[in-house]
Amino acid sequence: MKFFKTKLAVALLAAGLSFTSSAADVTVAYDADPVSLDPHEQLSGGTMQMSHMLFDPLVRFTKEFDFEARLAEKWERIDATTFRFNLRKGVKFHSGNTMTADDVVWTFNRLKVSGDFKGVFAPYEKMVKVDDYTVEIKSTEPYPLVLQTATYIFPMDSKFYSGQADGKDKGAIVKHGNSFASTNVSGTGPFIVTSREQGIKVVFERFDDYWDTKSPGNVDKLTLVPIKEDATRVAALLSGDVDLIHPVAPNDQKRVKTTKDIDLTTVAGTRIITFQMNQNSNPALKDVRVRQAIVHAINNKGIVKKIMKGFATTAGQQGPAGYAGYDQALVPRYDLKKAKQLMKEAGYEKGFKLSMMAPNNRYVNDAKIAQAASAMLSKIGIKVDLKTLPKAQYWPEFDVCAADMMMIGWHSDTEDSANFSEFLTMTRNKETGKGAYNCGHYANPTVDNLVNSANAETDPAKRGAMLQEVEQILYKDAAFVPLHWQNLAWGAKSNLEIAPIVNALNFPYFGDLVVK
Repeated sequence: MKFFKTKLAVALLAAGLSFTSSAADVTVAYDADPVSLDPHEQLSGGTMQMSHMLFDPLVRFTKEFDFEARLAEKWERIDATTFRFNLRKGVKFHSGNTMTADDVVWTFNRLKVSGDFKGVFAPYEKMVKVDDYTVEIKSTEPYPLVLQTATYIFPMDSKFYSGQADGKDKGAIVKHGNSFASTNVSGTGPFIVTSREQGIKVVFERFDDYWDTKSPGNVDKLTLVPIKEDATRVAALLSGDVDLIHPVAPNDQKRVKTTKDIDLTTVAGTRIITFQMNQNSNPALKDVRVRQAIVHAINNKGIVKKIMKGFATTAGQQGPAGYAGYDQALVPRYDLKKAKQLMKEAGYEKGFKLSMMAPNNRYVNDAKIAQAASAMLSKIGIKVDLKTLPKAQYWPEFDVCAADMMMIGWHSDTEDSANFSEFLTMTRNKETGKGAYNCGHYANPTVDNLVNSANAETDPAKRGAMLQEVEQILYKDAAFVPLHWQNLAWGAKSNLEIAPIVNALNFPYFGDLVVK
């Protein structure tokens, strides 16, 4: 790591949770640790969680999905396509450099070329510097989601990431590679990284010059330990080896809730869990009747009831209730008899073979869900070759769409249903980043046009109608297999004030964590 804490805090006890009145030492166990320290390498929940620890966004969501000023103190729309942000002054990077508009513009330009993030920023033509503490972002058309996308602009230290290291560009984005940015960091966030052993632990310590002096957070040291197995993670919490865990699997929630001095905190989630059906790798999946048969054969209500223990909401479409585009008529449609009939109509009465891949430590019960879906498909003659992998190994396989069916979960980056389509169901386009996570290789020009039109429509009613039409088309085409929206659960020692820092976004604001 490039930067280490130069002023050591009061010595803390080595075991368990220990703290003074002003500082605490906390150990957190998650199912997996961040795959990189580069905030632009992968658009994922783990990356976002890490970004909020090491960096700060221009604005961030509150628990109620309002907008809170962070590195942007205020903002205003100048005209239909121009939005101005006034930046906070005196903010220091971990390197000691002062954040200015140059860093924000540099970061924006890097986001525009990130394979994972450029789809989010496709509506924008450019960002320009007005003065040292003012920037303007310009969209190609009127765009209604500027503040939502601003939550993904975490200013990076342009001086720190410029130049070369070992003959390579320090600012290069190398997915699944060992780049300078993936192993070195200088942000504005509440923590710095003092040590990192991928897959073993990451140690964060409080940044002495953190700008947000009003933050109530009193955690001076936070150690992130990945524990893949649900039972082992819970056992570590109940034995006192760790202070906070996520997720708490549905099977373990009662045990956590009833244990003295341990609290269970839950939040209704909006992350959709799905399977994509790869039309490029398996010809049978090009037939809409086969895709419909697969959707009808997978009992997602049963998965929620038996595997998720009711701790999820069965899905029939991408966006949950409350999102623009939600259509209450698009309900789950498990029907084994109809699934068999559709297979017969498509000429696959005797079934066929397909490969399936899923992670085993990314989503709650991901491997168990994949195993259940595999068994359900066998009832309509589909023989599944299932392979499950740890997250770190799964994503490289997903990036090349390595199987006929692949699991993917997605939380809307903008708290809006258009974002699901932008990444999961729009036609894949490397230049724009649209369809970047579309391993179904589903392509429908009508869907593409509707989403693009919706993203240029500032009238909420008209926009909602467009996005509803998108959901209806995807439903009819069986463009993907909807499973459920995943709820969230954390377990923690009672003297950790968890509720104020967790949210449906699933990246807790650890910088504001208070230990009593």
